[in-house]
Amino acid sequence: MLPNYASVEGAGRPRPISTAAKFHIAAEDSFDPFIFPFIAFRSELAEVEGQESSWGGGVGGYGKRYATIFADNAMSNFMTTGVLPTLLHQDPRYFELGKGRPWRRAKYAATRSFVTLGRSGHLQFNYSEVAGNGITAALSNLYHPSEDRSWSGTLSRFATQMVWDTLFDELKEFWPDIRRMMHKR
Repeated sequence: MLPNYASVEGAGRPRPISTAAKFHIAAEDSFDPFIFPFIAFRSELAEVEGQESSWGGGVGGYGKRYATIFADNAMSNFMTTGVLPTLLHQDPRYFELGKGRPWRRAKYAATRSFVTLGRSGHLQFNYSEVAGNGITAALSNLYHPSEDRSWSGTLSRFATQMVWDTLFDELKEFWPDIRRMMHKR
């Protein structure tokens, strides 16, 4: 399973989260032992798709892909969960809806990459998520191969991270249901 340190189940009015807690969540999401197989999967997928073609295949190319995907993931976690939420006074946690029709819950989860709680407790645009992934995609040009240092390469990395984050929000929303079904057996 993938790490899930930022979900809140059944929260009424959540208490604000401290800066230290935001950075702790970012570190947990970046260095949890279960993240390493996920990075390995994404690295293999990148190799099969021929990404970073100048690196070639084999162990050397795979290792470079693994390192860049790991760096992209960790930097994204720290930007979207620690740095920008602290500066912008936003809450990086995922608050599960937990009830209602599956389609409504899926729609809710899909919007969380774009909607979050501010320190005031009011909903606002999730600048931390969107800008954090954008900053990460731009900064990653420092270590990605030259063929990926283009507008399209940067935009592709941004879109990929946004898609993964949105998919994980879907998992966070429905994981309690899946867990309950698994324990009924």
